[in-house]
Amino acid sequence: MKDLIEALQIFAKYVNPYAPTNCVHDELWIMEVHKNQLTEQEQNRVEELGFFWDENDGAYKSFRFGSA
Repeated sequence: MKDLIEALQIFAKYVNPYAPTNCVHDELWIMEVHKNQLTEQEQNRVEELGFFWDENDGAYKSFRFGSA
């Protein structure tokens, strides 16, 4: 749970307070955050925490937090 909270705190710096998330097909999507907004250090950290950037969909996603 702490890893998810840490990742969301990083993403929260770059979106409005009501930015949605989406969970579909065992993937948790972070909406309205583009990879270029994050610093290189933040990009590396969210990857360590279980998120990856999907070029096709233009979104950060996680299988770690998207399924039970």
